[in-house]
Amino acid sequence: MEKTFLVVTSIADDKHPILNQLAKEAEGNNFPFILVGDTKSPKHFNLHGCGYYSIEQQLHLDFKLAQILPEKHYARKNLGYLIAMNNGAEVIIETDDDNIPIEGFWAQRSRMVDAYLLENKGWINIYNYFTKENIWPRGFSLEHLKNELPSLTDSQKLQCPIQQGLADENPDVDAIYRLIMPLPLTFNRGQSIALGNGTICPFNSQNTTWFKEAFMLMYLPSYCSFRMTDIWRSFVAQRIAWTCGWPVLFHKATVRQERNDHRLMQDFNEEIPGYLNNQLIVDRLNQLDLKKGVENIPENLIRCYTELIAMGVVGEEEMQILEVWISDLSKMLKH
Repeated sequence: MEKTFLVVTSIADDKHPILNQLAKEAEGNNFPFILVGDTKSPKHFNLHGCGYYSIEQQLHLDFKLAQILPEKHYARKNLGYLIAMNNGAEVIIETDDDNIPIEGFWAQRSRMVDAYLLENKGWINIYNYFTKENIWPRGFSLEHLKNELPSLTDSQKLQCPIQQGLADENPDVDAIYRLIMPLPLTFNRGQSIALGNGTICPFNSQNTTWFKEAFMLMYLPSYCSFRMTDIWRSFVAQRIAWTCGWPVLFHKATVRQERNDHRLMQDFNEEIPGYLNNQLIVDRLNQLDLKKGVENIPENLIRCYTELIAMGVVGEEEMQILEVWISDLSKMLKH
């Protein structure tokens, strides 16, 4: 059994019911639980079964990244990943403080899975395989909402070191959907589907499993729209995964979301860079001549973010943070 960590970032207090449930169940399933705070977090936080890191504690970590990551940003979750890795994580599961585990969440993960494989199909609305409702994931290119859904052939054994689980009740959809379409929704418990070379669908950071060989691809960018950080990470991760021969797995819901309060028009505003650029970002990443092989992931990451910076969707300040991420992580992976 590979050592599996749970990583969350939150500014809630230690009475938060979902954080308490996560801590209790993580301890019961022998999953060390890392919780990363921020400047708005309470000064005193004590939750049994949870390894909490305040902003002050983060600044004393032996990672250069801790000194340069912006505060008041979701991308501080990057430090949680590094803490888990530094403590021997071989698998990292990430979620958020509004996701409640349901059946299957605490099951031991395996990178080898039975799944249907789709290759060279372009944009695929993965939700359409798990429900007949007209719904799409946050970050999906709106230009492709009417794409015909490819049929599935026989399932096969596949190695998938990046795995996205769905979320019931309040799934991860964009502000346009939330403003005009109905919720809640429960997905069908269908067969897992893997998207291989040339097939794209955004994935998020709300119910995602990463195996050690893919840890470098967990990097969340800081200098971009808050609502796009995990989405644009997913486009970069998928593009580089293809160079390693890894499909990205999408599987049944293993959490249900009781969504935190959001201002939908603010979400909409922060998602505009995605509505306008998701298609273009994927096109530009696809045009890059990346090197094949796991050993080239660091160089490929730099090339991908160099392209996003050149496009103007990510700030120039990102490159320094990315290089420090690569440096911090590379030192750990050598041990």
